[in-house]
Order: sequence, then C-alpha cells, then structure tokens
Amino acid sequence: MESWKVNLISVWFGCFFTGLAISQILPFLPLYVAQLGVTSHEALSMWSGLTFSVTFLVSAIVSPMWGSLADRKGRKLMLLRASLGMAVAILLQAFATNVWQLFFLRALMGLTSGYIPNAMALVASQVPRERSGWALSTLSTAQISGVIAGPLMGGFLADWVGLHWVFLITAGLLMVSFVVTLFFIKEGVRTVITKDQRLSGKAVFASLPYPGLIVSLFVTTMVIQLCNGSVGPILALFIQSLAPQSNNIAFLSGLIAAVPGVSALISAPRLGKLGDRIGTARILMATLIVAVVLFFAMSFVTNPVQLGILRFLLGFADGAMLPAVQTLLLKYSSDQITGRIFGYNQSFMYLGNVVGPLMGAGVSAAAGFRWVFIATALVVLINIVQLAVALNRTAAKRRAAGR
Repeated sequence: MESWKVNLISVWFGCFFTGLAISQILPFLPLYVAQLGVTSHEALSMWSGLTFSVTFLVSAIVSPMWGSLADRKGRKLMLLRASLGMAVAILLQAFATNVWQLFFLRALMGLTSGYIPNAMALVASQVPRERSGWALSTLSTAQISGVIAGPLMGGFLADWVGLHWVFLITAGLLMVSFVVTLFFIKEGVRTVITKDQRLSGKAVFASLPYPGLIVSLFVTTMVIQLCNGSVGPILALFIQSLAPQSNNIAFLSGLIAAVPGVSALISAPRLGKLGDRIGTARILMATLIVAVVLFFAMSFVTNPVQLGILRFLLGFADGAMLPAVQTLLLKYSSDQITGRIFGYNQSFMYLGNVVGPLMGAGVSAAAGFRWVFIATALVVLINIVQLAVALNRTAAKRRAAGR
C-alpha cells in the first residue's frame, strides 16, 4: 500500500480519538463543575461557560504557532506532541479538586491542541493533488464520527462508571492515538525550514498568489463553525417549546443534535470526490446556499420531527463545507507554508466555536428561538456574497495571468 494511504488510515484513527476526547466530556462538564463545589445556578452557568470556552480560545491563539513549528520541525512531531499533551491534560482533569484547577487544565488542553490541523496538513502534503478533495473529506469523517460518538460514550460511561473514569478512559484513547502515530505514520522526505528561513506572518501572505481569497476562506471557516454552534445553546429549549408534553426531551435533543453528523458522514467523501471532478469551489458555494435555505426553513418548523429532518438534510451540506475550504487552501498555497495556513484556518474555526454559541444565546434572549435560525441564515448569506466576490476576483486574475 502507498505510504500516503497508510498515513491517511493512521491519522483517521488519531482524528477520531481526538474528536471523541474533545466531545465526550462536554455533556457532563456542568455536572463535574458542580461536583467541584460550585453550587449556585449563576456561578454554575458562568463556570461551565468559562471552562468550555477557554479551551477553544487558547487553541485559537496558539494554532498559528503550532502550524509554524510544524513547517520547521515536521508534522509527525506535532501530532505526537498534541496527542500526548492532550492525554496528560485530560488525565489531570480527573484529579482536579476545585474549579480553578479544572479551568487551568482546560486552558492547558487548548495549549496542547493541534492534532487535527496537522493531520490535515500531513495528508494534504502527501496525497496526489487530483485526489486531495476526496482525501481531506475522508479524513474529516473521523472528527465527525468522534464528535457523534463522544457524547453518547461519555454519557454512558458517566452513568455506569462515574465522571472521573471518563477522563481516565479518554486519556487512554489519546495514548492509543499517540502510539498509532509513533509507529505507523511515516512523514518521508520533506524540505526542512530553518528558523532563519521562517517567514513572518506578513511574508506568508505576501508569498500567496491570492491572499484575498485565503482570508475569505478563513472567514468562511469561522462562519461554518458559527452556524454549527449557534443553535447549540437553544436546541433543547426549542424542542421543549415544540413538544411541551413530551417526557423524553433529553433523548430527542441528543438525537436531533446528532443527526447532521450521520448525513455528513455519508456525504463528505462523496462530495469531496465530486469536487475533485467538477471543482471544489462549486461544491462549497452550492452547500452554503443549501445551508441558507435549510436554516430559514428551520425557523418555521412546528414539531421536532420536521426539525430533525431539516437538520439531517443540513448534514449532507455540512459534511462537504470544511473539507472544501481546506482543499481550496491547499490549492492556493505552497507546501512551505501549508502548516501555517492550516494553523490560521484552525484559529478561525475555534473562533467560530466561541462566537456561534454566544450569538445563539444572545439572539434567543433578545428575539426568541426562531430568530436564531434566521440570524444564522443571514450570516451564511452574507458570507456567500463575500466568498463569491473573492472567487470571481481570483478567477479574473488567473485569466489575466493566463493560468
């Protein structure tokens, strides 16, 4: 088997375990905060929000640094650092004795992040360019699978063996990821970039043929994560308002939250392959337009079944969006700066994870649940316009240059 295929399979499992680790602790994080002595409703809400968001905030700050280091020291080393660092940070969370320790360790977890963007950069640097869309889309299914399975596994383990054991088991899974990376991933020959040769952030963008398009794609990544996260804070409450007599709101909420991931798993490799054939930009624009239509439709639903169906359909588009952005970033940047570009993109992704829930909570408080879907659709619509302008300008420049 070709080495890039072995690497793709190996980092798939690494990304799966990383997605699992990040997501399986989140459903019971407020319960763990309460166990650590936070009792009042206001303090519990505040600390749950802080311990959740600090991981993503720190990750957003350090991702470009890890991307730069990956370009100089190698991506396999960064994969080993991330998997081992997250394993240690999560292991220590099991032994936290107060909420400040948990907060610090969640920040440390953000500091050690970077497995998934480096896995993407490693695969992107090795896969044949004509198959990059399929390869990156296939790799994205690993994180999606982990995020789907994580809350289910975390909830089950928390009920059966206790909250502390979830942290211990999660750390164990990340150690499996570390071992798989150590023994199975081969980086091969690469161009070594010394510290003196390292480009500054300004020089990175100066080296790009179409910097405006790259920035536009970064913004698109943030918007994709924003629209995924904006509904999160109000989903259970919205479902409760649609079915006030239901006795299984928690089950319904979990099911409706998970269904987009199922359809994304189905669509990601297929649409990635189609993008390789007809053009990745076309796939990205089409899926963003579909997302706008579906979010507007969600604001008019009258029962949970309708919402579940629309979210299932949304997953088909969602599975293609981020891989399409990453494929375009790969297409319009050189191998020398791939790690930096993917690191910047990951920062925008984490910013979307922070801004989305804040926007959803704010809009629902000010105008009601249904307006969250409308506001999300409008944000995606504005993004479509800015991305279309950037793509058209890039196409015009390429024509003028005879490319």
